[in-house]
Amino acid sequence: MSDMTDHVDLFVIGAGSGGVRAARMSAQYGASVAIAEEFRIGGTCVIRGCIPKKFMVYAAGYGEGFEEAKGYGWLADNIRFDWATLIAAKDQEIDRLSGIYRRNLGNAGVSMYEERAEITGPNTVKLIPSGRIFTCGKILIATGGTPRKLGFDGEEHTITSNEVFHLDSIPKHIVINGGGFIACEFASIFAGLGVKTCLIYRRDTVLRGFDYDIRTHVHNELIRQGVRVVTHANIKAVKKAGDDLQVVLDTGVNIDCDQVMMATGRVPATDGLGLETAGVNTSRSGAVMVDEFGQTNISSIFAVGDVTDRIALTPVAIREGAAFADSEFGDRRHSFDHRDVASAVFTHPPVGSVGLSEHDAREEFGDIDIYKASFRPLRHTLSGSAEKYMMKLVVRASDQVVVGVHLVSDAAPEIIQVAAIAVKAGLTKAEWDETCAVHPTAAEELVLMREKYVPDPLEDGEAV
Repeated sequence: MSDMTDHVDLFVIGAGSGGVRAARMSAQYGASVAIAEEFRIGGTCVIRGCIPKKFMVYAAGYGEGFEEAKGYGWLADNIRFDWATLIAAKDQEIDRLSGIYRRNLGNAGVSMYEERAEITGPNTVKLIPSGRIFTCGKILIATGGTPRKLGFDGEEHTITSNEVFHLDSIPKHIVINGGGFIACEFASIFAGLGVKTCLIYRRDTVLRGFDYDIRTHVHNELIRQGVRVVTHANIKAVKKAGDDLQVVLDTGVNIDCDQVMMATGRVPATDGLGLETAGVNTSRSGAVMVDEFGQTNISSIFAVGDVTDRIALTPVAIREGAAFADSEFGDRRHSFDHRDVASAVFTHPPVGSVGLSEHDAREEFGDIDIYKASFRPLRHTLSGSAEKYMMKLVVRASDQVVVGVHLVSDAAPEIIQVAAIAVKAGLTKAEWDETCAVHPTAAEELVLMREKYVPDPLEDGEAV
């Protein structure tokens, strides 16, 4: 144990995207900064989240791409997929990215400690196991989130999004529990890699919280892709049977497989941080409660990113971290605007969404206009695929401002980045319509939709 005590202007707990951005910028403003990370510098997104997942999405896409290419005259014979090659290449790139994070922190003058940090008071942090103590002008919590545990019998036989990137071999039959974006993405990934895939969801339509048309479209596309989707079911137990597993559902159905992945959401990673000792207020979910500037009820302690349970997206954490550094050590006090933040779900085809869903827009504004289209894209005229795209605009009736854009298409995550600018700027439907289309593209549908959608009076999708 060490009795060394140091002082810094800022101590950051968690070296993920938000923490690293805040640490670097604060140091560049002249603050003395230390950062602690108990797992690996880079955080969830770089190490076991967005980046490695996207590599898997790309890998899965090639499988269907080879099949579709036949319609265009390509003969792809003797195609096979090697899991070990993908994992090795992924690991090499993650090592490179983690090294860049480390190098950038060092170049900015940030002191790095690969240990667990515990808050022992409003202005003190202790490193474990070294016992090193820091007195701090300010403390920033940026520990992110961690997979939710349900506590059923045999859950120890399952994996989460933390372990899925390190499997020694590809499963033959995987059961994925959950209906959120992580569950849907990995169901699409494994199905695309040729794995027999089953998705278990306790409700009736995946992607709760998204616009209902996106939910139903993705749900149907998962089924089209070959995913067995079992709804209104929960895992009661997982039993070990030699090298295989048996999933026991509360519906009385048993499913035999060789891998079970839990993807039932994430919770703020606050266990063992010492928040109670410091007197920091947390929500029922364990999230650190902050104001618009990321400040907790303890004036010297702040938090950014997923640990605050506001919008759990990497770019949001980065912007929150930057706003913190600007406000506390720079010369510009401001906060990040959490309205109209675009997001993507990397299923096949992927989702892009920004602004209000149809349901939320009706709740907020009452009268709204809906424009939507579902169609088979030009590329599948020859590919033979039955895949369909969906595009939808939600328009406030009172002033015709477009308040929501929802897409399911190959380029949806790319398109939605630009669409988010228009939504953030408050452009009207007429201004969208005045934009000349780029032809032939799927995206041109966004500026060509003229007919308002009239819902069937029997439809009640959003109430589900």
